[in-house]
Amino acid sequence: MSTFNMVASMNESTVVSEYIPESNRSDRYQSEADLEKEFIRMLAEQGYEYLQIHTEAELIANLRKKIEQLNSYNFTDTEWERFFHKYIANANEGIVEKTRTIQEDAVKNMERDDGSTKNITLLDKKNIHNNRLQVINQYEVLKERNACPEVRQARFHNRYDVTILVNGLPLIHVELKRRGVAIREAFNQINRYQRDSFWTGSGLYEYVQIFVISNGTHTKYYSNTTRSAHIKEQEKNTNKG
Repeated sequence: MSTFNMVASMNESTVVSEYIPESNRSDRYQSEADLEKEFIRMLAEQGYEYLQIHTEAELIANLRKKIEQLNSYNFTDTEWERFFHKYIANANEGIVEKTRTIQEDAVKNMERDDGSTKNITLLDKKNIHNNRLQVINQYEVLKERNACPEVRQARFHNRYDVTILVNGLPLIHVELKRRGVAIREAFNQINRYQRDSFWTGSGLYEYVQIFVISNGTHTKYYSNTTRSAHIKEQEKNTNKG
């Protein structure tokens, strides 16, 4: 029998998580690394491509490749630079604008080098099987010394657990804790990442739409749009304690 747990309740929507107990379970100690490895293995079995991507340069290169594959079009370097900085990594856009791109405006009108225009799709919502699913882990954001002041720098070194990419864009982020650790710790860690580093560099992690937190025993998920409600609820519970 499925059990539904309330994650967030708002005037516009209600977010719930579903947990279906497995018939067998193990009491063996499972570290955070073991949990992460097993989770990635399960995704790979379902067709997700596992990639060794740990830097923003690698993430952007893969993003270009996947968008080119989705659109059957190869950017010139100048076309990609214009498209990337205007529509994907616009310095004047934040979480709200990037969420709007994902949910409402996933087709962009790109200017080619010859002056003509071409529609570029970031997400194929009509034929969802055309989208490429990938998984990465241990992505690093470093606080660099003596960096150019125009570059948005992280406040601290951060290393993210697991991220699911859709056509190269990080849309689902997963934070894991070893069994026995309160699931709240994973939530608090995402909160720190949101504050300290998701927005750095090109700000690609501001595209994340769904967060998943798990300690191997309990798992919850919540949307980026309801994240503020979660923070208020966590603060409320902390004050009660």
